[in-house]
Amino acid sequence: MIYTKSLVWFRRDLRHFDNAALYHALKQSNSCYCVFIFDKVILRGLPKRDRRVQFIHQSIQELRTELKELGTHLIVLYGDPVEEIPRLAAELEINAVFVNRDYEPAALQRDQSVQQHLGSFNCDFIDCKDQVIFDKDEVLSLAGKPFSVFTPYKNAWLKKLASEIEGGADFYFKPYPVRKYAGHFAPHTKTPLPSLASMGFEELSEQELKLQGGMNAGAALLEEFLNRIDQYGNARDFPAIKGPSYLSVHLRFGTVSIRYLVSQAMRHIRIASSLDGASVWLSELIWRDFYFMILHHNPRVVGQAYKPEYDAIHWESGSAANELFKAWCDGKTGYPLVDAAMQQLNQTGYMHNRLRMVVASFLVKDLGIDWRWGEAYFALNLNDFDLSANNGGWQWAASTGCDAQPYFRIFNPTTQSEKFDSDGKFIRRYLPQLAKLNAKQIHAPWKLGPIELTAASLQLGVDYPYPIVAHDVARLKTLERYSVVKKVG
Repeated sequence: MIYTKSLVWFRRDLRHFDNAALYHALKQSNSCYCVFIFDKVILRGLPKRDRRVQFIHQSIQELRTELKELGTHLIVLYGDPVEEIPRLAAELEINAVFVNRDYEPAALQRDQSVQQHLGSFNCDFIDCKDQVIFDKDEVLSLAGKPFSVFTPYKNAWLKKLASEIEGGADFYFKPYPVRKYAGHFAPHTKTPLPSLASMGFEELSEQELKLQGGMNAGAALLEEFLNRIDQYGNARDFPAIKGPSYLSVHLRFGTVSIRYLVSQAMRHIRIASSLDGASVWLSELIWRDFYFMILHHNPRVVGQAYKPEYDAIHWESGSAANELFKAWCDGKTGYPLVDAAMQQLNQTGYMHNRLRMVVASFLVKDLGIDWRWGEAYFALNLNDFDLSANNGGWQWAASTGCDAQPYFRIFNPTTQSEKFDSDGKFIRRYLPQLAKLNAKQIHAPWKLGPIELTAASLQLGVDYPYPIVAHDVARLKTLERYSVVKKVG
């Protein structure tokens, strides 16, 4: 069907290239407008110095520039999309609004409301798959049911992709040629870009922000990563070295294309002498699809355990729990790797993936705090916060989720520190008060004697806290806490 006028509503797809909704709108329309809305419903719950809002603002500035070169203008508004999209569509006499599909319950409810309003004046609402390779029911078990365990899902995912490639239908990661239909863009009078201040946010300095928004920044990160992708499998677990791709925030806001990332992973798997790095990275991208699929089929995981029997667990509560949680948030638990990780999050909005597992396990299984508290803290502070992956990761750590670690598997924070930051380089970066401790001492400073502490100019309880919990004692308490699961089962 060909529409006279269409409107592309950008959300978490802040790029003009390889964009499914933009491609389909241009191809199916004589005239195509573009809009982005700073959603005040979401923004009003964020801190005023939120790096993500500034990242989006930078990305929008770049996207406006790129779209201008293609002959159109990006309309940028601040308001409630449920009101603004129907209003703008009516004003421009739009026949169809194109979006890239979202999977979060709140977003689905928002889109349903928008669609209903648009329907009142016969305007279509068309959603496209863009932020994943496979979604909804595209990868199912042989019994035709959704997977709940990652490895068989991954195998089916890879098999489906391989069969499509062999059949010549590589459209699952083939880029959408947006420029081919750029002549269908509608010219539009330029509208002002809302400032961060006008939306109630403070602008952070480049040093405070510690990340750069936009498509060019995403492309530069990807190019740099591909030069060291062969080492990814070995390097990704060590927070003191440059192992990860650092692309997660760009994936979250769509300044890079998941299709291009998968195609690059596949290319490196084919040509690399060692398949480890690219294969492991591809597996991480598949985990992302997996958690989107889990959220689609199980929206109840937002607020509830994937395994219902785990909702019977009694977590710590009251003022004591609040104090423990605050110590965890502030990076003052007395366990150096945990504290350094939390300082990294609080100072930069980023946390290394290995450390996310360590601090999550510590909160839930050492402190006995409800995993939902940690999930919410990450949601508020992570630059790359994505509901499906964040929820999946926390439920994995708490043993409440699909394909989660067994409840009796409890990370030892000291052992994790010794294994993944053996010389203490990462710890020293974020806990400079421990800088004079040697590689053996730094993982458990509470075990040191007065002479060693004095030599390191360290006074426990003053410069750095004593452990707020004894791991061995906490472990036994956790096993007892989780025993209710066996009783329910």
